[in-house]
Amino acid sequence: MRTPVTRRGFNRALFGSAALALAGCAKPLVATRLAAIDCHAHVFHRDLPMPDKRRAPAGYDATPEDYVRTLAANDMTQGVLVQPSFLGTDNSYLVASLRKYPDRFRGIAVVDPSIASEQLQVLQDAGVVGIRLNLIGLPTPDFASTSWRGLLAQVRQRNWQVEVHRSARELRPVVDPLIAEGLNVVVDHFGRPDERLGVDDPGFRYLLTLGPSRKVWVKLSAAYRNGSAGRGEATALAAMPLLRSSFGLDRLVWGSDWPHTLFEKTVDYSTQRRLLDEWLPEAADRMTVLRETPARLFAFSS
Repeated sequence: MRTPVTRRGFNRALFGSAALALAGCAKPLVATRLAAIDCHAHVFHRDLPMPDKRRAPAGYDATPEDYVRTLAANDMTQGVLVQPSFLGTDNSYLVASLRKYPDRFRGIAVVDPSIASEQLQVLQDAGVVGIRLNLIGLPTPDFASTSWRGLLAQVRQRNWQVEVHRSARELRPVVDPLIAEGLNVVVDHFGRPDERLGVDDPGFRYLLTLGPSRKVWVKLSAAYRNGSAGRGEATALAAMPLLRSSFGLDRLVWGSDWPHTLFEKTVDYSTQRRLLDEWLPEAADRMTVLRETPARLFAFSS
């Protein structure tokens, strides 16, 4: 029998390891006016437990202070911190970072489907606005199971989103059930079309059919993960008018994917930000994607 988790006990466990990792960090920087929101970044410390070794970086930290400085250097003001897959369901460092910068950050957590409502409330109080399903290389969850149905009901009641990271060809069995549950779905990294097929990937074409549902948002992020030697960037450029036509700018957001885990040596923030200028040459269009749409989606105050 599982021992009941009290709110006090959960909070103690949640913040214990994060407090150690964040100890000695600089004083929080003061947020400025809402100007531009980066909707996909990760923070972590090299000494944190990393149960998913497949994606774990080595030898460096990506602290909230590092990220704040990176935002400022690129004329960005707010960010969405996405729980890295390699940290598993221990969201303590994410939560500590959100609490340190409540006006600057929002969070997307990774949770076990059996998580208690009390634990979800702790996450929400810290600034979490959704959960992430990073399913690259993993089976599709059994959304019909009791635990998943209970979790998705909680997500819907809290008006959270479900962020999906899945190859395009495998999107349908994940996204269709989530939409059927009435949930808001955010699809990562252009939907991860196949490197060889690009926008002709049938999975990407399926993604385009979801625009009229008004329940799906797409992140214009991490084009480099969709093909080497510039193929991912070429796919992004070709995808942009199709996504705009299907979803509208009020369902598209931009993300840097900082600190570009596994691509740290070849990708930098400023280059990723400049790509948006190519995809959306009009400043007003970029501001919709960088400001108005993410402010609503991630519950930032104006």
